[in-house]
Amino acid sequence: MRNNSVAAVTSERISIPVPAGGALAGTVRLPADDAPRAAVVIHPATAVAERLYTGFSEYLAENGYAVLTYDYRGTGASGSPKANRKLRMRDWMSQDVPAAAEWVSARFPELPRLAVGHSIGGHAMALDNGTDGLLGFVAVASHAGVTRAIQNPKERLRVGLVLRVLGPVTSRLLGAVPGRKMGLGEDMPGGAMLEWSSWSRRPNYFFDDPSMDAAERAARVKAEVLSIGFTDDLWATPGQIDAIYGRLTNAALERRTYSPDDAGVPAIGHMGFFRRGVKDKLWPEILTWLDGRIANRT
Repeated sequence: MRNNSVAAVTSERISIPVPAGGALAGTVRLPADDAPRAAVVIHPATAVAERLYTGFSEYLAENGYAVLTYDYRGTGASGSPKANRKLRMRDWMSQDVPAAAEWVSARFPELPRLAVGHSIGGHAMALDNGTDGLLGFVAVASHAGVTRAIQNPKERLRVGLVLRVLGPVTSRLLGAVPGRKMGLGEDMPGGAMLEWSSWSRRPNYFFDDPSMDAAERAARVKAEVLSIGFTDDLWATPGQIDAIYGRLTNAALERRTYSPDDAGVPAIGHMGFFRRGVKDKLWPEILTWLDGRIANRT
């Protein structure tokens, strides 16, 4: 099914099977009048619905890209949290992200491929998931979620209450977390919350989880990477972003930090990059970086 709600873009709802079970509900957007010149996957943040990425994906499609957006299993349109209660964050990173990347590779085998990861979507690629054949990827507000590293006292207290008390309790009682009521985005599987809670207590986040082999995986990443953050993001501070991307010792890494003034808006925070208010100032900078990876390919 296609629609032309944006004149320069066509969209199609799709379902992507995940080999471990279940499927990802998503949308692929294409330039309406020309063949795409490259393909981009937007890997979402934790329990953030696909709709947040609509504007940015349409912008990329208007500028010649085939773009996939989707929901992780157990969130949004990709199945109920309770039915997927055992899914962990690592399952999204190691199973859902590669499934989305492989779908795009199969659908557009002739196109150069890039990716954008928001928060945990960036974590997945920083751990070498879904990176095969990429010319490069952009990580947006992707950081180590260590609770005690949050500098704002009120935010640290709020996050600590959710990740250490309310989230784990509801996960064990209900098998799912009412994320909308807790200000976390969409409802999410209990297994993901329990793993997030565990990592948030460790000084080096999932790098301190011996079952993750995170340092070794991060060192394998050799793609070109642009990591961006925002001065008013209370979670993804420069130090917490570096806690992830400083581990990419073999990648060609560029870091940028933007302020609301740079974007001409009152606030950006953790979600604001993907809202249309920053379209004129920030989106062209990311488009230029993506275009540059295509221009530089050998």
